[in-house]
Amino acid sequence: MPNLQETLDLSSYAALGDSFTEGLNDPGVGGAFAGWADRLAGLLADGRPPGAFRYANLAVRGRLLDQIAAEQVPQVHRMQPDLVTFCAGGNDILRPGSDPDEVAERFESAVAQLVDSAGTVLICTGFDTRGVPLLKHLRGKIATYNGHMRAVADRNGCKVADLWSLRAVQDRRAWSEDRLHLSPEGHQRVALLAARSLGLHTEQDPEAPWPVLPVQSAAEQRQENLQWAREFLIPWVGRRLRGESSGDHVEAKRPDLLPL
Repeated sequence: MPNLQETLDLSSYAALGDSFTEGLNDPGVGGAFAGWADRLAGLLADGRPPGAFRYANLAVRGRLLDQIAAEQVPQVHRMQPDLVTFCAGGNDILRPGSDPDEVAERFESAVAQLVDSAGTVLICTGFDTRGVPLLKHLRGKIATYNGHMRAVADRNGCKVADLWSLRAVQDRRAWSEDRLHLSPEGHQRVALLAARSLGLHTEQDPEAPWPVLPVQSAAEQRQENLQWAREFLIPWVGRRLRGESSGDHVEAKRPDLLPL
């Protein structure tokens, strides 16, 4: 099997985005979160001499697209990394009254800045929310935004990690208790998908079958959904309606290109 570095020569990587890229609900070292971007960085650094691969994770939970463009995108011009992953706009799309066409225009403006400062830019589509209560009603809106992002990638020569078509994350076990952020195994699946989207070879398959679980009764499913709605969904919707962000006082966990 080819070494990752023989397939694609990447020695530095900057990850931009919100809670998805920050890695919420994937416990890491020292109380910090890990997440798919950290896991991807590990795959890229594997086999290199110590310190030969540098990585920054600028993502901050709750950030909207314009905040990411203002706070994180300019850092890429300073860093000049070989790879940038840019996953943004999801929080905008989930807001009531948002227009995916308009959000996509702002997304492309940010991408145009990134391609001038990075060797390779990888963007992520949104997840298919068909199995998520309430969020399933936003499925058409997310699909529209995804179509724009694929067009943006084509026009700007970007790689695409197609999360919409990743069947493995349709399993409940790919998501943490809040069903809004990935579980550790979900983050691992996305990291593998991102690696393969870059043309890298991975021993693990992001679409590997999940172990079979006992079937829940309809009553058990309803009870579980009601508990989730009370504990997580209703508070989350309230924050969105009030325009609150969970990342107002959070700083990037890895704000510069540092050796792994």
